[in-house]
Amino acid sequence: MGLKSTVLKQVGKHISGKIKRQSMQAIVHQDRTLKYLIWRAKDTAFGRDHSFGDINDQRSYTSAVPITDYEGHRKYVDQILAGKSDILWPGMPKYFAKTSGTTSGVKYIPITKESMPYHIQSARNATLNMLHKINRPQVLTGKLIFVSGSPVLQSTDCGVPLGRLSGIVNHEIPTWLQGNQLPSYETNCIDDWEVKVEQIARETMDQQMTLIGGIPPWVQMYYERLLALSGRETIGELFPDFGLFVYGGVNYDPYRDTLNQLVGKAVTSLETYPASEGFIAFQDEPDNPGLLLNTNGGIYFEFVELSKIAEHNPERLTLRNVVLDTDYAIILTTNAGLWSYNIGDTIRFVSKDPYRIVVSGRIKHYISAFGEHVIGKEVEQALVDVIALHRASVTEFTVAPQVNPSTGLPYHEWFIEWDVPPAEIQAFSLELDRAMQDQNIYYKDLITDKVLRPLIITSIQPGGFRKYMETQGKLGGQNKVPRLSNDRKIAESLQLI
Repeated sequence: MGLKSTVLKQVGKHISGKIKRQSMQAIVHQDRTLKYLIWRAKDTAFGRDHSFGDINDQRSYTSAVPITDYEGHRKYVDQILAGKSDILWPGMPKYFAKTSGTTSGVKYIPITKESMPYHIQSARNATLNMLHKINRPQVLTGKLIFVSGSPVLQSTDCGVPLGRLSGIVNHEIPTWLQGNQLPSYETNCIDDWEVKVEQIARETMDQQMTLIGGIPPWVQMYYERLLALSGRETIGELFPDFGLFVYGGVNYDPYRDTLNQLVGKAVTSLETYPASEGFIAFQDEPDNPGLLLNTNGGIYFEFVELSKIAEHNPERLTLRNVVLDTDYAIILTTNAGLWSYNIGDTIRFVSKDPYRIVVSGRIKHYISAFGEHVIGKEVEQALVDVIALHRASVTEFTVAPQVNPSTGLPYHEWFIEWDVPPAEIQAFSLELDRAMQDQNIYYKDLITDKVLRPLIITSIQPGGFRKYMETQGKLGGQNKVPRLSNDRKIAESLQLI
Protein backbone atom coordinates (compact mmCIF):
# COMPACT_ATOMS: atom_id res chain seq x y z
CA MET A 1 0.00 0.00 0.00
CA GLY A 2 1.43 3.39 -1.05
CA LEU A 3 1.82 6.45 1.18
CA LYS A 4 -1.36 8.14 -0.10
CA SER A 5 -3.41 4.98 0.47
CA THR A 6 -1.95 4.63 3.99
CA VAL A 7 -2.90 8.22 4.82
CA LEU A 8 -6.39 7.75 3.36
CA LYS A 9 -6.83 4.58 5.38
CA GLN A 10 -6.13 6.45 8.62
CA VAL A 11 -8.32 9.40 7.64
CA GLY A 12 -11.14 7.03 6.69
CA LYS A 13 -10.88 5.26 10.04
CA HIS A 14 -11.07 8.61 11.87
CA ILE A 15 -14.06 9.83 9.85
CA SER A 16 -15.89 6.53 10.23
CA GLY A 17 -15.53 6.74 13.99
CA LYS A 18 -16.68 10.35 14.00
CA ILE A 19 -19.78 9.49 11.95
CA LYS A 20 -20.70 6.75 14.41
CA ARG A 21 -20.23 9.01 17.44
CA GLN A 22 -22.30 11.79 15.89
CA SER A 23 -25.09 9.39 14.95
CA MET A 24 -25.43 8.53 18.64
CA GLN A 25 -25.97 12.21 19.47
CA ALA A 26 -28.42 13.02 16.67
CA ILE A 27 -31.07 14.73 18.80
CA VAL A 28 -28.46 16.80 20.66
CA HIS A 29 -27.00 17.98 17.32
CA GLN A 30 -30.46 18.81 16.00
CA ASP A 31 -31.34 20.94 19.04
CA ARG A 32 -28.05 22.81 18.74
CA THR A 33 -28.51 23.28 15.00
CA LEU A 34 -31.94 24.91 15.37
CA LYS A 35 -30.70 27.29 18.08
CA TYR A 36 -27.66 28.24 16.00
CA LEU A 37 -29.66 28.84 12.81
CA ILE A 38 -32.16 31.06 14.63
CA TRP A 39 -29.41 33.03 16.35
CA ARG A 40 -27.40 33.43 13.15
CA ALA A 41 -30.33 34.75 11.11
CA LYS A 42 -32.12 36.87 13.73
CA ASP A 43 -31.09 40.13 12.05
CA THR A 44 -32.01 39.10 8.50
CA ALA A 45 -35.18 40.30 6.79
CA PHE A 46 -36.73 36.86 7.26
CA GLY A 47 -35.64 36.75 10.89
CA ARG A 48 -37.20 40.13 11.65
CA ASP A 49 -40.41 39.25 9.78
CA HIS A 50 -40.78 36.09 11.88
CA SER A 51 -39.64 37.46 15.26
CA PHE A 52 -36.58 35.24 15.57
CA GLY A 53 -35.57 37.20 18.67
CA ASP A 54 -38.53 35.69 20.50
CA ILE A 55 -37.91 32.06 19.47
CA ASN A 56 -36.30 29.87 22.11
CA ASP A 57 -37.33 26.30 21.24
CA GLN A 58 -38.91 24.10 18.59
CA ARG A 59 -42.46 24.88 19.69
CA SER A 60 -42.02 28.65 19.39
CA TYR A 61 -40.23 28.12 16.08
CA THR A 62 -43.11 26.17 14.56
CA SER A 63 -45.54 28.82 15.80
CA ALA A 64 -43.55 31.61 14.17
CA VAL A 65 -42.47 29.93 10.91
CA PRO A 66 -45.05 28.03 8.84
CA ILE A 67 -44.16 25.26 6.42
CA THR A 68 -43.59 26.73 2.98
CA ASP A 69 -42.18 25.76 -0.37
CA TYR A 70 -40.38 27.88 -2.93
CA GLU A 71 -43.39 30.13 -3.40
CA GLY A 72 -43.21 31.02 0.29
CA HIS A 73 -39.56 32.02 -0.13
CA ARG A 74 -39.90 33.69 -3.54
CA LYS A 75 -40.34 37.26 -2.33
CA TYR A 76 -37.15 36.95 -0.29
CA VAL A 77 -35.20 35.37 -3.14
CA ASP A 78 -36.42 38.16 -5.43
CA GLN A 79 -34.96 40.70 -3.02
CA ILE A 80 -31.60 38.93 -3.14
CA LEU A 81 -31.73 38.84 -6.94
CA ALA A 82 -32.35 42.60 -6.80
CA GLY A 83 -29.05 42.99 -4.94
CA LYS A 84 -30.16 43.20 -1.30
CA SER A 85 -28.14 41.39 1.36
CA ASP A 86 -29.06 39.96 4.78
CA ILE A 87 -32.38 38.67 3.50
CA LEU A 88 -32.64 34.92 4.19
CA TRP A 89 -29.13 34.53 5.65
CA PRO A 90 -26.45 37.05 6.62
CA GLY A 91 -24.71 38.54 3.59
CA MET A 92 -25.23 37.33 0.03
CA PRO A 93 -25.33 33.70 -1.17
CA LYS A 94 -22.18 32.25 -2.67
CA TYR A 95 -24.20 30.58 -5.45
CA PHE A 96 -27.73 30.04 -6.63
CA ALA A 97 -28.55 26.45 -7.55
CA LYS A 98 -30.95 26.40 -10.49
CA THR A 99 -33.72 23.83 -10.31
CA SER A 100 -37.07 23.45 -12.02
CA GLY A 101 -40.49 22.86 -10.53
CA THR A 102 -43.95 22.01 -11.78
CA THR A 103 -45.62 25.07 -10.25
CA SER A 104 -42.83 27.57 -9.59
CA GLY A 105 -40.93 27.35 -12.89
CA VAL A 106 -37.21 27.97 -12.44
CA LYS A 107 -36.16 28.06 -8.80
CA TYR A 108 -33.11 29.87 -7.46
CA ILE A 109 -32.00 27.95 -4.36
CA PRO A 110 -29.41 29.85 -2.30
CA ILE A 111 -26.14 28.18 -1.34
CA THR A 112 -24.18 30.18 1.21
CA LYS A 113 -20.56 30.34 2.33
CA GLU A 114 -21.63 28.34 5.38
CA SER A 115 -23.72 25.71 3.58
CA MET A 116 -21.38 24.94 0.67
CA PRO A 117 -18.69 23.26 2.80
CA TYR A 118 -21.30 20.87 4.20
CA HIS A 119 -22.14 19.68 0.67
CA ILE A 120 -18.47 18.90 0.02
CA GLN A 121 -17.56 17.55 3.46
CA SER A 122 -20.61 15.29 3.60
CA ALA A 123 -19.80 13.76 0.20
CA ARG A 124 -16.17 13.33 1.24
CA ASN A 125 -17.07 11.75 4.57
CA ALA A 126 -19.61 9.39 3.01
CA THR A 127 -17.02 8.20 0.48
CA LEU A 128 -14.14 7.79 2.93
CA ASN A 129 -16.41 6.02 5.42
CA MET A 130 -17.59 3.52 2.81
CA LEU A 131 -14.05 2.86 1.56
CA HIS A 132 -13.01 2.28 5.17
CA LYS A 133 -15.87 -0.19 5.64
CA ILE A 134 -14.82 -2.22 2.58
CA ASN A 135 -11.08 -1.71 3.28
CA ARG A 136 -10.31 -0.16 -0.11
CA PRO A 137 -8.80 3.31 0.55
CA GLN A 138 -6.71 2.97 -2.63
CA VAL A 139 -9.85 3.68 -4.70
CA LEU A 140 -9.24 7.40 -4.13
CA THR A 141 -5.72 7.17 -5.56
CA GLY A 142 -7.02 6.24 -9.02
CA LYS A 143 -9.05 8.21 -11.54
CA LEU A 144 -12.53 9.39 -10.58
CA ILE A 145 -15.51 10.58 -12.55
CA PHE A 146 -18.90 11.97 -11.64
CA VAL A 147 -21.13 12.07 -14.71
CA SER A 148 -22.65 15.48 -14.04
CA GLY A 149 -24.05 18.66 -15.47
CA SER A 150 -22.06 21.51 -16.96
CA PRO A 151 -19.82 23.53 -14.62
CA VAL A 152 -20.44 26.66 -16.67
CA LEU A 153 -22.13 29.18 -14.37
CA GLN A 154 -24.38 32.03 -15.43
CA SER A 155 -24.20 35.52 -14.02
CA THR A 156 -27.10 37.17 -12.25
CA ASP A 157 -27.85 40.87 -11.87
CA CYS A 158 -26.93 40.65 -8.18
CA GLY A 159 -23.54 39.12 -8.96
CA VAL A 160 -24.26 35.68 -7.49
CA PRO A 161 -23.23 32.86 -9.89
CA LEU A 162 -26.05 30.55 -11.01
CA GLY A 163 -25.85 26.90 -12.09
CA ARG A 164 -26.97 23.34 -11.49
CA LEU A 165 -25.78 21.85 -8.19
CA SER A 166 -23.70 19.18 -9.94
CA GLY A 167 -22.00 21.91 -11.97
CA ILE A 168 -21.43 24.14 -8.95
CA VAL A 169 -19.79 21.28 -7.05
CA ASN A 170 -17.18 21.04 -9.82
CA HIS A 171 -15.87 24.42 -8.65
CA GLU A 172 -15.49 23.17 -5.08
CA ILE A 173 -13.56 19.90 -5.60
CA PRO A 174 -10.80 19.67 -2.95
CA THR A 175 -7.32 20.35 -4.25
CA TRP A 176 -6.09 16.91 -3.23
CA LEU A 177 -8.64 15.29 -5.58
CA GLN A 178 -8.42 17.62 -8.57
CA GLY A 179 -5.56 15.72 -10.19
CA ASN A 180 -7.61 12.51 -10.10
CA GLN A 181 -10.82 13.93 -11.52
CA LEU A 182 -12.08 13.35 -15.03
CA PRO A 183 -13.26 14.41 -17.57
CA SER A 184 -11.49 17.59 -18.59
CA TYR A 185 -13.17 20.90 -17.86
CA GLU A 186 -13.66 21.49 -21.58
CA THR A 187 -15.50 18.19 -22.01
CA ASN A 188 -17.60 18.78 -18.92
CA CYS A 189 -18.76 22.08 -20.45
CA ILE A 190 -20.27 20.44 -23.56
CA ASP A 191 -24.02 21.18 -23.69
CA ASP A 192 -25.17 18.41 -26.01
CA TRP A 193 -25.51 15.39 -23.72
CA GLU A 194 -24.89 12.68 -26.31
CA VAL A 195 -21.81 14.50 -27.64
CA LYS A 196 -20.62 14.99 -24.06
CA VAL A 197 -20.99 11.30 -23.15
CA GLU A 198 -19.12 10.33 -26.32
CA GLN A 199 -16.23 12.61 -25.43
CA ILE A 200 -16.21 11.50 -21.78
CA ALA A 201 -15.97 7.89 -22.93
CA ARG A 202 -13.09 8.71 -25.27
CA GLU A 203 -11.20 10.59 -22.54
CA THR A 204 -11.60 7.89 -19.91
CA MET A 205 -11.44 4.61 -21.80
CA ASP A 206 -7.64 4.42 -21.52
CA GLN A 207 -7.52 5.53 -17.88
CA GLN A 208 -7.59 3.39 -14.74
CA MET A 209 -10.98 4.45 -13.37
CA THR A 210 -11.50 3.40 -9.75
CA LEU A 211 -14.57 5.44 -8.75
CA ILE A 212 -17.55 6.30 -10.97
CA GLY A 213 -20.54 8.34 -9.89
CA GLY A 214 -23.76 9.66 -11.36
CA ILE A 215 -27.45 8.98 -11.87
CA PRO A 216 -27.79 5.31 -12.95
CA PRO A 217 -29.53 5.77 -16.36
CA TRP A 218 -26.89 8.26 -17.49
CA VAL A 219 -24.05 6.10 -16.16
CA GLN A 220 -25.54 3.22 -18.16
CA MET A 221 -25.32 5.39 -21.28
CA TYR A 222 -21.65 6.09 -20.43
CA TYR A 223 -20.91 2.40 -19.93
CA GLU A 224 -22.51 1.48 -23.26
CA ARG A 225 -20.40 4.03 -25.13
CA LEU A 226 -17.24 2.80 -23.38
CA LEU A 227 -17.90 -0.78 -24.47
CA ALA A 228 -18.79 0.25 -28.02
CA LEU A 229 -15.61 2.31 -28.41
CA SER A 230 -13.22 -0.07 -26.65
CA GLY A 231 -14.51 -3.34 -28.02
CA ARG A 232 -14.30 -4.82 -24.51
CA GLU A 233 -16.94 -7.17 -23.15
CA THR A 234 -17.35 -5.56 -19.73
CA ILE A 235 -16.46 -2.40 -17.83
CA GLY A 236 -14.62 -4.58 -15.30
CA GLU A 237 -12.35 -5.76 -18.09
CA LEU A 238 -11.73 -2.17 -19.15
CA PHE A 239 -11.31 -0.85 -15.57
CA PRO A 240 -10.07 -3.78 -13.43
CA ASP A 241 -9.55 -1.57 -10.35
CA PHE A 242 -13.05 -0.08 -10.44
CA GLY A 243 -14.09 -0.33 -6.77
CA LEU A 244 -16.93 2.08 -5.91
CA PHE A 245 -20.06 3.32 -7.67
CA VAL A 246 -21.63 6.44 -6.13
CA TYR A 247 -25.18 7.44 -7.01
CA GLY A 248 -28.17 9.39 -5.78
CA GLY A 249 -31.45 10.83 -6.93
CA VAL A 250 -33.13 7.59 -8.04
CA ASN A 251 -33.66 4.09 -6.71
CA TYR A 252 -30.75 1.97 -7.92
CA ASP A 253 -32.52 -1.39 -7.71
CA PRO A 254 -34.32 -1.27 -11.09
CA TYR A 255 -30.96 -0.59 -12.78
CA ARG A 256 -28.74 -2.80 -10.64
CA ASP A 257 -28.84 -5.98 -12.74
CA THR A 258 -28.27 -4.15 -16.02
CA LEU A 259 -25.34 -2.13 -14.67
CA ASN A 260 -23.81 -5.18 -12.99
CA GLN A 261 -24.04 -7.04 -16.30
CA LEU A 262 -22.30 -4.17 -18.08
CA VAL A 263 -19.59 -4.06 -15.42
CA GLY A 264 -19.26 -7.84 -15.32
CA LYS A 265 -19.01 -8.01 -11.56
CA ALA A 266 -20.73 -6.66 -8.48
CA VAL A 267 -19.15 -3.35 -7.42
CA THR A 268 -19.79 -1.81 -4.00
CA SER A 269 -22.29 1.01 -4.34
CA LEU A 270 -22.75 4.08 -2.18
CA GLU A 271 -26.11 5.81 -2.18
CA THR A 272 -26.18 9.49 -1.27
CA TYR A 273 -29.07 11.92 -0.85
CA PRO A 274 -27.76 15.30 -1.96
CA ALA A 275 -30.15 18.09 -2.92
CA SER A 276 -29.72 21.71 -3.89
CA GLU A 277 -31.17 22.52 -0.48
CA GLY A 278 -28.58 20.49 1.43
CA PHE A 279 -26.84 17.14 1.80
CA ILE A 280 -29.57 15.18 3.56
CA ALA A 281 -28.34 11.62 4.11
CA PHE A 282 -25.93 8.93 2.94
CA GLN A 283 -25.43 5.17 3.13
CA ASP A 284 -23.06 4.44 6.00
CA GLU A 285 -22.92 0.62 5.83
CA PRO A 286 -22.28 -1.41 2.65
CA ASP A 287 -24.89 -4.06 3.47
CA ASN A 288 -27.55 -1.71 4.86
CA PRO A 289 -29.67 0.17 2.30
CA GLY A 290 -30.82 2.72 4.90
CA LEU A 291 -29.36 6.21 4.59
CA LEU A 292 -27.94 7.80 7.72
CA LEU A 293 -29.61 11.16 8.32
CA ASN A 294 -27.04 13.96 8.23
CA THR A 295 -28.07 15.42 11.58
CA ASN A 296 -24.90 17.48 12.07
CA GLY A 297 -24.74 18.92 8.57
CA GLY A 298 -26.19 22.41 8.87
CA ILE A 299 -29.80 21.22 8.48
CA TYR A 300 -32.60 21.06 11.03
CA PHE A 301 -35.15 18.39 10.12
CA GLU A 302 -38.89 18.26 10.67
CA PHE A 303 -41.32 15.62 9.43
CA VAL A 304 -45.02 15.65 8.56
CA GLU A 305 -47.04 12.52 7.97
CA LEU A 306 -47.78 12.35 4.27
CA SER A 307 -51.49 11.93 4.91
CA LYS A 308 -51.50 15.29 6.74
CA ILE A 309 -49.22 17.40 4.56
CA ALA A 310 -52.12 19.08 2.75
CA GLU A 311 -53.64 20.31 6.01
CA HIS A 312 -53.48 24.03 6.82
CA ASN A 313 -51.30 23.61 9.89
CA PRO A 314 -50.16 19.98 10.13
CA GLU A 315 -48.38 18.56 13.14
CA ARG A 316 -44.61 18.85 12.70
CA LEU A 317 -42.54 16.07 14.23
CA THR A 318 -38.90 16.04 15.25
CA LEU A 319 -36.61 13.03 15.53
CA ARG A 320 -38.02 12.47 19.00
CA ASN A 321 -41.47 11.67 17.61
CA VAL A 322 -40.99 9.77 14.36
CA VAL A 323 -41.94 6.12 13.97
CA LEU A 324 -40.72 3.44 11.59
CA ASP A 325 -42.30 2.54 8.25
CA THR A 326 -44.45 5.68 7.95
CA ASP A 327 -44.24 8.01 4.97
CA TYR A 328 -43.24 11.54 5.95
CA ALA A 329 -42.77 14.74 4.01
CA ILE A 330 -39.30 15.97 4.93
CA ILE A 331 -39.05 19.65 5.95
CA LEU A 332 -35.69 21.46 6.04
CA THR A 333 -34.36 24.51 7.86
CA THR A 334 -30.83 25.22 6.68
CA ASN A 335 -27.75 27.41 6.92
CA ALA A 336 -28.46 28.44 3.34
CA GLY A 337 -31.46 30.43 4.58
CA LEU A 338 -34.30 28.03 3.88
CA TRP A 339 -36.89 27.97 6.64
CA SER A 340 -39.30 25.07 7.23
CA TYR A 341 -38.91 24.34 3.55
CA ASN A 342 -40.87 21.51 1.98
CA ILE A 343 -38.60 20.05 -0.69
CA GLY A 344 -41.33 17.74 -1.99
CA ASP A 345 -39.70 14.42 -1.07
CA THR A 346 -41.17 11.69 1.09
CA ILE A 347 -39.11 9.41 3.30
CA ARG A 348 -39.54 6.48 5.67
CA PHE A 349 -37.49 5.73 8.75
CA VAL A 350 -36.11 2.19 8.70
CA SER A 351 -34.08 2.64 11.88
CA LYS A 352 -34.05 4.99 14.88
CA ASP A 353 -30.76 3.83 16.36
CA PRO A 354 -29.18 5.33 14.41
CA TYR A 355 -31.66 7.40 12.37
CA ARG A 356 -31.69 5.87 8.90
CA ILE A 357 -34.18 6.60 6.13
CA VAL A 358 -35.13 5.50 2.65
CA VAL A 359 -36.58 7.86 0.06
CA SER A 360 -40.12 6.68 -0.68
CA GLY A 361 -41.12 9.15 -3.38
CA ARG A 362 -42.15 12.65 -4.32
CA ILE A 363 -45.22 14.38 -2.91
CA LYS A 364 -46.26 15.43 -6.42
CA HIS A 365 -45.26 12.13 -8.06
CA TYR A 366 -48.03 9.70 -7.27
CA ILE A 367 -51.11 8.07 -8.73
CA SER A 368 -54.37 8.63 -6.92
CA ALA A 369 -56.93 8.80 -9.70
CA PHE A 370 -59.25 6.63 -7.58
CA GLY A 371 -57.90 7.28 -4.08
CA GLU A 372 -55.19 4.61 -4.21
CA HIS A 373 -52.28 7.04 -3.60
CA VAL A 374 -49.59 4.83 -5.08
CA ILE A 375 -46.09 6.23 -4.46
CA GLY A 376 -42.71 5.72 -6.09
CA LYS A 377 -41.27 3.31 -3.53
CA GLU A 378 -44.19 0.93 -4.08
CA VAL A 379 -43.91 0.71 -7.86
CA GLU A 380 -40.12 0.39 -7.69
CA GLN A 381 -40.24 -2.42 -5.14
CA ALA A 382 -42.96 -4.30 -7.00
CA LEU A 383 -40.98 -4.14 -10.24
CA VAL A 384 -37.73 -5.23 -8.58
CA ASP A 385 -39.46 -8.24 -6.99
CA VAL A 386 -41.01 -9.46 -10.25
CA ILE A 387 -37.92 -8.79 -12.37
CA ALA A 388 -35.98 -11.13 -10.08
CA LEU A 389 -38.47 -13.93 -10.78
CA HIS A 390 -38.39 -13.53 -14.57
CA ARG A 391 -34.68 -12.79 -15.12
CA ALA A 392 -35.66 -9.65 -16.98
CA SER A 393 -34.05 -6.23 -16.70
CA VAL A 394 -35.37 -2.74 -17.25
CA THR A 395 -33.71 0.32 -18.75
CA GLU A 396 -36.36 2.81 -17.64
CA PHE A 397 -40.04 3.01 -16.73
CA THR A 398 -42.90 5.27 -15.67
CA VAL A 399 -46.51 4.68 -14.65
CA ALA A 400 -49.67 6.67 -15.41
CA PRO A 401 -53.42 6.10 -14.92
CA GLN A 402 -55.75 5.41 -17.84
CA VAL A 403 -58.99 6.81 -16.48
CA ASN A 404 -61.08 6.75 -19.67
CA PRO A 405 -60.13 3.74 -21.79
CA SER A 406 -62.02 3.16 -25.00
CA THR A 407 -63.27 -0.15 -23.60
CA GLY A 408 -63.34 -1.85 -20.22
CA LEU A 409 -62.41 -0.64 -16.76
CA PRO A 410 -59.72 1.98 -16.00
CA TYR A 411 -56.21 0.76 -15.22
CA HIS A 412 -52.65 1.75 -14.42
CA GLU A 413 -50.45 1.74 -17.50
CA TRP A 414 -46.78 0.88 -17.10
CA PHE A 415 -44.47 2.18 -19.82
CA ILE A 416 -41.33 0.01 -19.71
CA GLU A 417 -38.20 0.09 -21.83
CA TRP A 418 -36.58 -3.32 -21.54
CA ASP A 419 -32.93 -4.21 -21.50
CA VAL A 420 -33.89 -7.89 -21.33
CA PRO A 421 -37.65 -8.46 -21.77
CA PRO A 422 -39.43 -11.28 -19.93
CA ALA A 423 -40.15 -14.42 -21.92
CA GLU A 424 -43.87 -14.17 -21.06
CA ILE A 425 -45.03 -10.57 -20.90
CA GLN A 426 -48.58 -11.54 -19.88
CA ALA A 427 -47.39 -13.63 -16.94
CA PHE A 428 -45.05 -10.81 -15.96
CA SER A 429 -47.95 -8.33 -16.03
CA LEU A 430 -50.13 -10.49 -13.81
CA GLU A 431 -47.37 -11.03 -11.26
CA LEU A 432 -46.51 -7.33 -11.30
CA ASP A 433 -50.14 -6.51 -10.57
CA ARG A 434 -50.18 -8.96 -7.66
CA ALA A 435 -46.97 -7.42 -6.35
CA MET A 436 -48.58 -3.97 -6.53
CA GLN A 437 -51.55 -5.25 -4.55
CA ASP A 438 -49.14 -6.50 -1.90
CA GLN A 439 -47.49 -3.07 -1.81
CA ASN A 440 -50.65 -0.96 -1.63
CA ILE A 441 -53.83 -2.14 0.12
CA TYR A 442 -55.95 0.60 -1.48
CA TYR A 443 -54.89 -0.51 -4.94
CA LYS A 444 -55.77 -4.09 -3.97
CA ASP A 445 -59.25 -3.00 -2.86
CA LEU A 446 -59.83 -1.21 -6.16
CA ILE A 447 -58.84 -4.33 -8.10
CA THR A 448 -60.90 -6.60 -5.86
CA ASP A 449 -63.96 -4.32 -6.10
CA LYS A 450 -63.53 -4.09 -9.90
CA VAL A 451 -63.07 -0.34 -9.88
CA LEU A 452 -59.78 -0.95 -11.69
CA ARG A 453 -58.67 -3.82 -13.88
CA PRO A 454 -55.14 -5.26 -13.58
CA LEU A 455 -52.32 -3.12 -14.89
CA ILE A 456 -51.27 -3.07 -18.53
CA ILE A 457 -47.67 -2.90 -19.75
CA THR A 458 -46.79 -0.86 -22.81
CA SER A 459 -43.28 -1.64 -24.06
CA ILE A 460 -41.22 1.32 -25.23
CA GLN A 461 -38.75 0.93 -28.07
CA PRO A 462 -35.03 0.99 -27.17
CA GLY A 463 -33.88 4.56 -26.59
CA GLY A 464 -37.44 5.78 -26.24
CA PHE A 465 -37.02 7.36 -22.83
CA ARG A 466 -33.85 9.12 -23.93
CA LYS A 467 -35.73 10.56 -26.88
CA TYR A 468 -38.51 11.67 -24.55
CA MET A 469 -36.05 13.39 -22.19
CA GLU A 470 -34.38 15.03 -25.17
CA THR A 471 -37.71 16.45 -26.37
CA GLN A 472 -38.18 17.92 -22.89
CA GLY A 473 -34.70 19.48 -22.89
CA LYS A 474 -33.74 17.24 -19.94
CA LEU A 475 -31.32 14.72 -21.41
CA GLY A 476 -28.44 13.99 -19.05
CA GLY A 477 -27.10 15.75 -15.97
CA GLN A 478 -29.19 15.30 -12.84
CA ASN A 479 -32.50 15.02 -14.69
CA LYS A 480 -34.66 11.99 -13.95
CA VAL A 481 -37.75 10.40 -15.49
CA PRO A 482 -40.64 10.70 -12.99
CA ARG A 483 -41.68 7.27 -11.78
CA LEU A 484 -45.33 8.28 -11.44
CA SER A 485 -47.69 10.93 -12.69
CA ASN A 486 -51.36 11.46 -11.94
CA ASP A 487 -52.12 12.51 -15.49
CA ARG A 488 -51.32 11.35 -19.04
CA LYS A 489 -48.86 14.04 -20.16
CA ILE A 490 -45.76 11.82 -20.09
CA ALA A 491 -47.74 8.84 -21.36
CA GLU A 492 -49.00 10.79 -24.39
CA SER A 493 -45.50 12.03 -25.20
CA LEU A 494 -44.09 8.49 -25.00
CA GLN A 495 -46.80 7.19 -27.31
CA LEU A 496 -45.70 9.69 -29.96
CA ILE A 497 -42.08 8.44 -29.95
